[in-house]
Amino acid sequence: MLSVILIWFYIGITTFIVGYGVLRVITRHLPYCTHYVSNADAYFICGLVCVTVYAQFFSLFAGVGLWANVVLCVTCALTVLVDRKAFMAALRRMVFSRLALCAVGILFLLFSYGASRGIIHYDTGLYHAQSIRWIEEYGVVRGLGNLHCRLAYNSSAFALSALYSMAFLGGQSYHCAAGWLAFLLAAVCLRIGKSLRAGRLRASDFARVMCVYYLVNIFDEMISPASDYFMVLLAFYIVIKWLELLEKREEEILPYALLCVLGVFLMTVKLSAALILLLTIYPACRLLREKRGKETGVYLGLGILTALPFFIRNVVISGWLVYPFTQLDLFDVVWKIPKGLADYDAREIQVWGRGYTDVAQFDMPVREWLPGWFRALAGSDKVFVLAAVLAVFALFAVTVYLMWRRCTCKQRQAATGWGSGSLHEREEALNSVTFPALLVVQTTVAGSFLFWLCTSPLIRYGCVWVYLTAAVVFGGIYESAMYSAGGDGRQAADFGGQDKRRGAGAKNGSLENGRGWRLAAARIVSAFVVLLLAYKGFALTREIAGSYVNDYWLVQKDYENYEMCSYEIEGVTFYYPVEGDRAGYDAFPSSPAKAEITFLGEGLSGGFRAAQ
Repeated sequence: MLSVILIWFYIGITTFIVGYGVLRVITRHLPYCTHYVSNADAYFICGLVCVTVYAQFFSLFAGVGLWANVVLCVTCALTVLVDRKAFMAALRRMVFSRLALCAVGILFLLFSYGASRGIIHYDTGLYHAQSIRWIEEYGVVRGLGNLHCRLAYNSSAFALSALYSMAFLGGQSYHCAAGWLAFLLAAVCLRIGKSLRAGRLRASDFARVMCVYYLVNIFDEMISPASDYFMVLLAFYIVIKWLELLEKREEEILPYALLCVLGVFLMTVKLSAALILLLTIYPACRLLREKRGKETGVYLGLGILTALPFFIRNVVISGWLVYPFTQLDLFDVVWKIPKGLADYDAREIQVWGRGYTDVAQFDMPVREWLPGWFRALAGSDKVFVLAAVLAVFALFAVTVYLMWRRCTCKQRQAATGWGSGSLHEREEALNSVTFPALLVVQTTVAGSFLFWLCTSPLIRYGCVWVYLTAAVVFGGIYESAMYSAGGDGRQAADFGGQDKRRGAGAKNGSLENGRGWRLAAARIVSAFVVLLLAYKGFALTREIAGSYVNDYWLVQKDYENYEMCSYEIEGVTFYYPVEGDRAGYDAFPSSPAKAEITFLGEGLSGGFRAAQ
């Protein structure tokens, strides 16, 4: 646990400084009020993305170890020295209450405890640990996927884990990055307490509830550097922050665009999250409509820079731009993984997600495999999947209704001249921002859910879309029903909620405006949320107490290792497991079975190609 805490301090300091420096440059060239980036989590998440992109670029030239960290530390020191007055001012803007600091401190200790011990994910022994070790020692190696096809599953999360593994110190390779990200999301979810005290739950709060539910589920698993955890946690963060912007009536494009850049990064963590890029529709349409060419170029540049090392690594490792999807066959390199093997791998992923192990069943129609898949789900997962399906239909119905209402309101305004007052004009201006932005995020999570359901619906792959679809859609409807203006037929044509206003119409958006059922319903929903959070907290406490062992207080639990056999190829020793297909970290290099490869050069750094 102590090792996790020390590494987390290092991760926190470096990512905060890097995030501050990058956001400082961006907001200097694209003027923006700094109230959004004064949130500490914005600096941490931005820094986490930047150091991951940096680690991927570094891996193109060398192993990500000591020198990668030296360059990172020097960069952080220079950033603080060059801009120390503004840096200190940014720190002073972050004022937290004693209660908030105590809550964050408790979460820090709790999650560092969880990240120091627990269950090592099966796939970590299969290929996560080996992928990280290759990055630590060699960076990127041509044709590495020919040794083991899963080593071609190039997740940017592995580069982040390698950067902060501290393997160069000569001890073990630590795996703390997933736990750090889980802690950050837990801190972001603390805001739900303020909403519960105010008795006013918003759509973002329902997303936070589902994030807490997920954090409790993975508490004993976040020790593993699995790309699934990074993807799910970052997806939660993007959606929660997008909804927060809507609740603050944010009209500037910059924060939405930066969340879209984070969406590009999410795609590099796990390619199955690529539909998150639907979020770019909203800022792209506004930028094009307002003819802001310079900003458009900046955001496009940031997105390209974020994704570039991921695609380069894909080509170097596998020979394919996006492995294992062979539809984009752009490169003719000698180390390319054979097309037949890549296609088989892609089909195996989808079939496995549907609950089958026979790849020959890949073409089975949805109506045949879906009932059996659903029956095999856990009880709670069945409930969430059904809720997500209902949310998709509800989203479609509500969207059609709101569009119809907006059209009829415009026609009535044109016929009667109603709505020329300044209050109505301000209302319409706010709705032109809120309604499209909310619809885009709801459509994104619903579309991602449907894509996951129809391709490879393993809960571990897409639980975030299952949870968020119901939370965001029904949360938006709930918010509209509780807090929208009412009574006079002039309520806003969005379901994102309304703020209280002064003067005429000052009661618009309050629970007291209208019948008592609103207040009663809000209290019932709040009580249900409190009970759910209390239940999950009790479950977590019972789990920790039941599995408590007085160990790992100093050093984090190491990767699991297995009994191995060895063989040689051109004088180099390779390993494969005596039983099963997992190799762990220590036996290096290894694969689930004897590899049929030839060297491209001298030694491991030269790369591999499939044996003829």
